[in-house]
Amino acid sequence: MSFPLLTATAALPAIGAIATAAVPAQRRTAAKWLALLVSLATLVLAAIVLVRFEPGGARYQLTESHAWIADFGVRYELGVDGIGVALLALTALLIPFVILAGWHDADPLETHNSRWRPTQGFFALILMVEAMVILSFEATDVFLFYILFEAMLIPMYFLIGGFGDRAHAGTDENAAAQRSYAAVKFLLYNLVGGLIMLAAVIGLYAVAGSFSLSEIAEARANGSLEMATSTERWLFLGFFFAFAVKAPLWPLHTWLPNAMGEATAPVAVLITAIVDKVGTFAMLRFCLQLFPEASKWATPVVLALALVSIVYGALLAVGQRDIKRLIAYASISHFGFIILGIFAMTSQGQSGATLYMVNHGISTAALMLVAGFLITRRGSRLIADYGGVQKVAPILAGTFLVGGLATLSLPGLAPFVSEFLVLVGVFSAYPVAGIIATTGIVLAALYVLVLYQRTMTGPVKATVQGMADLRVRELVVVVPLIALLLFLGVFPKPLTEIVDPAVQHTMSDVQKQDPQPEVEAAQ
Repeated sequence: MSFPLLTATAALPAIGAIATAAVPAQRRTAAKWLALLVSLATLVLAAIVLVRFEPGGARYQLTESHAWIADFGVRYELGVDGIGVALLALTALLIPFVILAGWHDADPLETHNSRWRPTQGFFALILMVEAMVILSFEATDVFLFYILFEAMLIPMYFLIGGFGDRAHAGTDENAAAQRSYAAVKFLLYNLVGGLIMLAAVIGLYAVAGSFSLSEIAEARANGSLEMATSTERWLFLGFFFAFAVKAPLWPLHTWLPNAMGEATAPVAVLITAIVDKVGTFAMLRFCLQLFPEASKWATPVVLALALVSIVYGALLAVGQRDIKRLIAYASISHFGFIILGIFAMTSQGQSGATLYMVNHGISTAALMLVAGFLITRRGSRLIADYGGVQKVAPILAGTFLVGGLATLSLPGLAPFVSEFLVLVGVFSAYPVAGIIATTGIVLAALYVLVLYQRTMTGPVKATVQGMADLRVRELVVVVPLIALLLFLGVFPKPLTEIVDPAVQHTMSDVQKQDPQPEVEAAQ
C-alpha cells in the first residue's frame, strides 16, 4: 500500500498539537519550539504533495479511500485537485509565520501559578486548526468534510475568547467580556450555518445514496442519478448558506470584525487568511460540482450579494478608527471579489478567484502581522494614537506600506493578478457587475493610503517616540511574505499551471463556456 501522504499532512499537526499540550507547564519555550518544528515538518510534507501533484493528470490525485461508517455509506476519502493543493500549501506555509509572530502572545501574565498553561494551549490549538483545515481541503467525502467544517470551530472559539489582544486589555475593563462576545458570536453564526448544512447533507444522502463526491458526480454525469430541480435548489441553499457564513458574505459577515478585532494578530490571520478560505473553497468543490443547475439559478442573487460585500466592506473600512477592524472590513470586500469570480462562471473569473484566495492569504498575513507588531509596541489599536512612525521605525513602516499596497492590489504584487483575472472574467459575462466591482479598487486605495498616512507620516507623536524597529524574529516573519508577494506578482505561472486544469473541470461540471468577445468586422 502506498504511503498515505495526504493523511500524514493532517495527522502530523494533530499529533503535534497533542504533544505540545502535554509539555510541562514550566517548559513554555520548549512548547513553542515543538509547535514551530511540527509546523515546519508539515510544510515539508505539503511541499512533497505539491511536487507530486500533476496539473495535467487526474482530477483528484494522491487519493485515499477506506471504509469508516459502512452502515451509513460514510468513507474516509481524500484527494486533492489543483484548487485544494494550492490552499493546502498556503495553509502549511502560513502556520509557521503565525507561530513565530505569536511567540510571546500567550506567555502567562501570572507566572506564579505553575499549573497555568496558556502557552501550551495556544500553540496546540493553532496546530489543531491547521490539521482540520488541511484535511478539509483534502476530504472528498461530504460527511467527512462536514465533520471537519464544524470541528474547527471549537479550537477557534478558544483562540478568540481565551487569548485576546493584550493591547486592548490594557485600556478597557470590559476586554474580557468583549472577547467572550466575539467568540460566542463567531461560534453561533457558524454553528447555525453548520446545522443548516447538516440538514442538506442528510438530504443529499437521501437522494444520492452516497456521501462520496466522486460517486455522486459520476452518477450525475452518466444520468443514473436524477435530482428534481426543486430538491437540488434547496440542497444548494443549505450548503451555500453555511459556506457564505464562513466566507463571510454580506449580510452574514458581522461576526468577522468582532472576531478579528478581539483576537491577537496571529489568530486574526488564522481566521481570515486560512479558516475563512474553507468557505470559498467549498463553494467551488461542493456547490458547483454537486448542484450545477442550482448554482446557475442562484448566480444573479449571489453576484448581487458579492457586489454589496465589495462596496460595503470597503466603505466601512474607510471609516474605521481601529486598525484591526479596518483590515477585517477590507477582507470582507476581498471575499466579495472571490465569490464574484467564482459565480461569474468563467474560467478567468474562477482562476482569478482561486489565485485571490492564495494571494489574499499572503497579503493579509503580511499586513495584519506587521500591524500586530505595531500595536504591541504602542499598546493601542486606534489609528489616532499613531503618527510619524516611519521616522522612528522605518523598516516597520516600510513593510507595513508593502502589505498595504498588496491589499489594494498594486500592479507588481501578487493580489493584482488575481483581481485583474476576476474582473476580466466578470466583465466578459456581466459587464455591469464588473463596473460596480471596480469601485472597490478605488475605495481600497483610499482606506489603505489614509491608514498609512495617519499612522506612519507626519510629526512624531510623543507616544511613539523611541518605538523599536522590527527585530530579527519579526523580520523572519515578514520578509518571506513580502518576497512571495513580489515573486507571485511578476511570475504567477507556477500557481496558474496548478489551478487552471481544476477550473476547467469545474466549468465542465456547470456546463459553461467562456463567452466569446464581440469584435466588429473590419470594413
